[in-house]
Amino acid sequence: MTEIIKEYEPQYKSEIINFILEIQQQEFHIPITQADQPDLNDIPHFYQSKSGNFWMAIDKGAVVGTISLLDIGNNQGVLRKLFVKADHRGKEHHAAKLLLQQLMEWAREHRISEIYLGTTDKFLAAHRFYEKNHFTSITKERLPKTFPLMKVDTIFYQFLF
Repeated sequence: MTEIIKEYEPQYKSEIINFILEIQQQEFHIPITQADQPDLNDIPHFYQSKSGNFWMAIDKGAVVGTISLLDIGNNQGVLRKLFVKADHRGKEHHAAKLLLQQLMEWAREHRISEIYLGTTDKFLAAHRFYEKNHFTSITKERLPKTFPLMKVDTIFYQFLF
C-alpha cells in the first residue's frame, strides 16, 4: 500500500475532474457530465468551507481516489465524491477505507453528528462498503431538507455518530 491521503490542492483540479468523469462515464456508463457537477470547478469554495473538506488518495504522484464532506448545516454533512481507481480498490490497497477514515476523523473533530449520502443503484460494491462501515439505508424522504440531491442518486444512506 503506497497511497497517501491529503487535502485537496489546486494543482490536482484537472486530474480530479478527469479521474471522476472517467469512472462515472466509462466504467459505470452513468450519463453525467462535468457541467452536471459544478462543485468540481470550485472545490475550495464548495467543499473546503465551514466544516467541510475534500481529500485525495495519491499513489506515485497520481490521484487514485477522492472523497469529500459537504457541510449542510445543523451539524450535518454529506459524503460525496467517493471514487477509487479500479486497481486501487479492495483489501490489498484500502484506499476507500483510508479516505473514509480521514473523513470520519474530520467529521468528529468538527462536531458533525450525522453524515448522509446519495448514490446510484449501479454502485453495488459501494453499497456493501457503506453498509460494512455502519451506514444505514434510508428513504429519500428521511433526508434533511438541505441535502443536495443529484439527479443520478437513487439510494440513500445515513451515519449517526
